[in-house]
This record gives sequence, C-alpha cells and structure tokens, in this order.
Amino acid sequence: MLIGELSARTGVSARLLRYYESQGLLQVRRDTNGYRVYDEDAIIRVRQIKALLGAGLSTEQIRHVLPCARGEKPDLDMCPQLRELLEGQLRAVDDHIERLRRNRTALAGLAGRVPV
Repeated sequence: MLIGELSARTGVSARLLRYYESQGLLQVRRDTNGYRVYDEDAIIRVRQIKALLGAGLSTEQIRHVLPCARGEKPDLDMCPQLRELLEGQLRAVDDHIERLRRNRTALAGLAGRVPV
C-alpha cells in the first residue's frame, strides 16, 4: 500500500509516517517509481508506535524496544526490555506527580496568606 492508504487506515498523517521512517521506527521499500510501499504489517507497527508514544516514550526509546513489541494496543505483548522501560517510565511519572502535589500544597499555602 502507498503512504496515503497507510495514513487513511491508521489515522496518522503522511508527514508523520515519513518522520517515523526517518527515525528508524517504520520500514518501507520503494517501488520502481520511487514511491513508498508498505506491507500490511505496517498498520500494526504504526499502532504500536502510537501506543508507545501515547505512554510517554521518546522515539529514541521506542526505536530500541520496538523490535520486541508484538500485538496491538491494548494487547501489546512485550519482551522484558520493553516491560522494564515502561515500568521505569511509570515510576518517573509517579515521581513527577508527587512533586506536583507538593508544589500545589506549597502554592495553596502561600495563596492563602496573600491579601487579595
């Protein structure tokens, strides 16, 4: 399938698909006219990329773990390396949430003391 069809079937713009390709996330071959040609597996791969980006991973992180990802969101099977990366990302998000809670508490305390 050509890039336009992949875009229509995945909801990802052609520009973003070309970006995924440039980042080494999406494999493509060229036909004799130079057009990008994708196989059916590209649909699943794009869905995996979207799921991992949605989880907060960078394209660099995704490039390292994508080869071991199998299946589609929400049933994305994973190798130990991907699971470890996701668990680390989850810990980082939890730490960030805790810092934000402390900041909010401090701001609320200050705002309560400032005359309006």
